[in-house]
Amino acid sequence: MNSKKPNHLLSKTLSKFQKQIGILGIFVVIFWLLEILDIFVFQQSLNVYGIQPRTIVGLRGILFAPFLHGGFRHLISNTIPFITLGWLVMVQETSDFYIVTAITMLVGGIGVWLLGATGSVHIGASILIFGYLGFLLLRGWFQRNFTSIFLSVVALLFYGNAVLGILPSGGRVSWEGHLFGFLGGILAARMIAKEKKYFK
Repeated sequence: MNSKKPNHLLSKTLSKFQKQIGILGIFVVIFWLLEILDIFVFQQSLNVYGIQPRTIVGLRGILFAPFLHGGFRHLISNTIPFITLGWLVMVQETSDFYIVTAITMLVGGIGVWLLGATGSVHIGASILIFGYLGFLLLRGWFQRNFTSIFLSVVALLFYGNAVLGILPSGGRVSWEGHLFGFLGGILAARMIAKEKKYFK
């Protein structure tokens, strides 16, 4: 019996997992480092780099907003779902994470910039989190293979209730970011499925 193949497969899987955790870790470190600097050095003045709807200067927020947060409580509430859903996005291919992140930032950011409330500033990784959720929930439908469907079911079981976050709400919650991030994730699911020729 040849034990080299199982050992090679295990080594390859562990290497892939370590790479994925490293990628997510870099994002999380950036989130936390920026928030620590924002609170203790800049007195939360970095939040002006968020998305400010229908202002020229607010366009920069499409790039910066997902990395900024309104305090440690906001950041803590985003950290675990970012890691969990971000990793699930990577399960089939690590490169999916980059594609979904880019499309979500672009679609979500433009949507918020166009339709967000006048005078508001939108920040937070939740735009990415909802993008990952939208991607995971719909990739099973678009790709229609066992792994994709399984991941869709897992996302639905653990985070299905979060979909209510795309509905209009009061307070300081950016439901617009949730909604357009979610739509960006769905678009990414369709594009990736089409590129892989799962979707006809």
